Amino acid sequence: MNQRFYSLDVFRGATVALMILVNNPGTWAHMFPPLDHASWHGCTPTDLVFPFFLFAVGNAMAFVMPKLEAAGESAFWQKVIKRTVIIFCIGLFLNWFPFIKYNDAGNIVGKPFETLRIFGVLQRIAVSYFFASIIVHYLKVRGAFVASAFILLFYWFLCVAANPSDPFSITGWFGTNIDKNILGESHMYHGEGIAFDPEGLMNSFAAIVQVVLGYLVGNYILQKGKTQEMLNGLFVAGCVLVFAGFCWDMVFPINKKIWTSSYTVYTTGLALLILSLLIYVIEFKNAKGIWSKFFDVFGKNALFIFALSGILPRLMGLIRINNGFTEEGKPKFLTPFSWFYEHICKPIFPSLPNIGSLIYALFFITMMWFFAWLLDRKKIYIKV
Repeated sequence: MNQRFYSLDVFRGATVALMILVNNPGTWAHMFPPLDHASWHGCTPTDLVFPFFLFAVGNAMAFVMPKLEAAGESAFWQKVIKRTVIIFCIGLFLNWFPFIKYNDAGNIVGKPFETLRIFGVLQRIAVSYFFASIIVHYLKVRGAFVASAFILLFYWFLCVAANPSDPFSITGWFGTNIDKNILGESHMYHGEGIAFDPEGLMNSFAAIVQVVLGYLVGNYILQKGKTQEMLNGLFVAGCVLVFAGFCWDMVFPINKKIWTSSYTVYTTGLALLILSLLIYVIEFKNAKGIWSKFFDVFGKNALFIFALSGILPRLMGLIRINNGFTEEGKPKFLTPFSWFYEHICKPIFPSLPNIGSLIYALFFITMMWFFAWLLDRKKIYIKV
C-alpha cells in the first residue's frame, strides 16, 4: 500500500490487535465492561472491533479491485473464490482444531464432526468479502451504494415482517429458525444457552454492507488523495452515519448479535471518525512513532496472527498441569496458559480479579505482537 495511506495500515493492525485482546481474557468470569460484548441490544467498545475489521477489509479491496478488474473476469473470479474458500476453511479448521479433546473420564477422544460449528468470525469475513466483491465489481461505486441501502432496508423489513410482535429478541428473531433448518442445531453456536449463531446466515446481510461501505470509503480516499477536502468529507460522513445509526436505533435496535442495519450504520460512522483522526495525525501531522509501528505489524500478517491467536490456546489445552483436587477428590487440571493466569497474573491483585484477567490479556497480545514483529523483521508476509 502507498505510504501516504499508512494510516489505513495502522487502523487495520489496531483492529486485529483489539480482536485478539478481547478474545483472550484471563477468565471470561472477570472482565471490565468495555472489554465485554453487550448482553443483547447496545454497543460496547468491544462490539466495534469486528465491524471495524470488516470495514478495513473493504478499504483494502479498494486498492486491489482495480488490478483484479484489469486482469479480466476469469482472474477476478479465481482470486475471489480462492480467497473466500481459504478464509472460510481456516475458520472451520479453527472451530475443529485440535480435533481431539479430553472426555469426562480424562481420556483423549476425537471431536466429532456432528457437533462442529460451521460458522464463526473468519467464515463471516469470507462470506462478507465474497458478496461485497461481487457487488462492487458489477455495480461499481454508485450501484454499490444503492445496493447497500437496499440491503439494509430489506433486512429491516425481513426482521419485522417475519415476526411483527417480537422481531428483535433472541427467541423472536427470524434468522435462528433458518439457521437451524439449514445448518442444524448441533452445528450452531450455543454460547447464549440456546442454539443461536451470531455469525449465521441471515445476520450476514448487514455485515456484507459493512465491507461494501469500507470499499466506498477506500475508493473515496484514493480518488481525493491526501487533501483537506478528503479529510473533511470523511469526518462529516462519520458524524452523519453515527447520528443516523442513533436515530435508526429507536425502531431497529443497535445489536451486534443479529447484526442489525442500525449497527452497521452506527459502527461505520465511528470507523470513519477514528480513521479521519488517524489520517489527520499520521498523514497531515506526520505523528508516527512506536505506537503506530506497534499496530502496523499486526496488519501486515493480519489473518495469520489472528489464526495463531486461536490455535495456540487450543493447542495448549491438550497439555494438562495438575492443580490439586476438587472437593470430591477428583484431580483438577490447568493448561499452561490458565496456569500462567492463576499463578502469575491473578495473584498480582488478588482482590481485583478483573485486573488480573486484563494483565493476562495484555501479556497474550504482547506475545502475539512478538510473532507479528518477527515475521515483519524477516519480511515474511503470509497472504491469501
